[in-house]
Amino acid sequence: MKVFCLGGAGRICSEAVRDLVEYSSFDTITIGDFNLEAAEALAASLNDPRVKAVQVNVHDHEATVEQLRGYDIVMDGTTITLNGLSTACIAEAGCHGVNLNGFGDEDRSHEGFVRHGKLCLPGFGMTPGVTQMMAMHAANALGEVHEVRVSHGSYRPIAFSRSIAETTVYEYDPALPGRVVYENGEFIQVEPFARPREIELPEPYGKAVQYIIPHAETRTLAKALESKGVKLIEVRGTWPQQNMRLVRALYDYGFLRNDKVTLSPSFEPFGIMDAIGEYLFQSQEGHSTELYGYALHIEATGISADTGLPVKHTLTHTHPASDGSVPGWEKLRAYTRNVGIPLAIATELIASGRTICEGRAGIVTPEETFEPAAIFQELERRGIFIHHRIENA
Repeated sequence: MKVFCLGGAGRICSEAVRDLVEYSSFDTITIGDFNLEAAEALAASLNDPRVKAVQVNVHDHEATVEQLRGYDIVMDGTTITLNGLSTACIAEAGCHGVNLNGFGDEDRSHEGFVRHGKLCLPGFGMTPGVTQMMAMHAANALGEVHEVRVSHGSYRPIAFSRSIAETTVYEYDPALPGRVVYENGEFIQVEPFARPREIELPEPYGKAVQYIIPHAETRTLAKALESKGVKLIEVRGTWPQQNMRLVRALYDYGFLRNDKVTLSPSFEPFGIMDAIGEYLFQSQEGHSTELYGYALHIEATGISADTGLPVKHTLTHTHPASDGSVPGWEKLRAYTRNVGIPLAIATELIASGRTICEGRAGIVTPEETFEPAAIFQELERRGIFIHHRIENA
């Protein structure tokens, strides 16, 4: 089997590449990145004959399609703003595809994947991705599902890469139409910082107020759980508190609209958030935080399929500490590995045919693609654990 790792030299996708080298059965692992120097450095550090590096530019559609042809699957680590372009290339090349984000631009390529009989799974990292698996694990034990609340804490610097700075601006864009909750059969758009709720994450993260965010789980879980009568789906998230304070201030003062400003008639107008994002990327403050890692918290209520009684399922996840006590999980890698490892797992499972959607083609959701236990088992091999508690509601 052959995998093309698009944007593979990035901080997160490079972790997925490392995971493929250690755990997967691929014969060829190609790191494709616009930054050829970074791709070659990563390939050299892996010291594996299956790995090679090439330069790729998804803005050149025809050239990228030719580079991808013949691969079984493309593991797409490009940014949100590039996912529409990258997915179109993958579809035309006739490969399976999987990426991290799942914000919707991929849907335009559905028919292309159908023509080639291939799958494309947009959005499989920690969230979206593992979160849907945790929610479905709970829902599978319920005869009726009443409410699902997905929450996560993403503990990383606000701008350790330009794509991460871009994600911050995207998720809190006041005009973003995808920031919705599912309530009584309808998707309801909400403003940034809507529906605050205190969530207790596993230590060392603890309690924090979280707000609605525009992630794919709201729509994919609504589709997957429609037959079980789900009434409410909410997806929340938080970053380190200093990041949240900054984003809240930027929102309150209108910066997140990214209005055009000019310094003087001799300068071209520029988006104010574009400038702030670039400052954060270049600053020490944008590259450091006190606490690193990831924490998921899923709460599902409904009627037990076994007893017929109201119950609440709570699932959380933990991973090796970021304090240096576990080699390979130090500081930022405790965050990047949490995101990159699920992407690698999904890539291997799709390419090897270990899915629950045999015969399907086109754009699919995590809920349609994997059995939760299969994902949990692979995570456990890497030291990432899912914890499950059931109590009377």
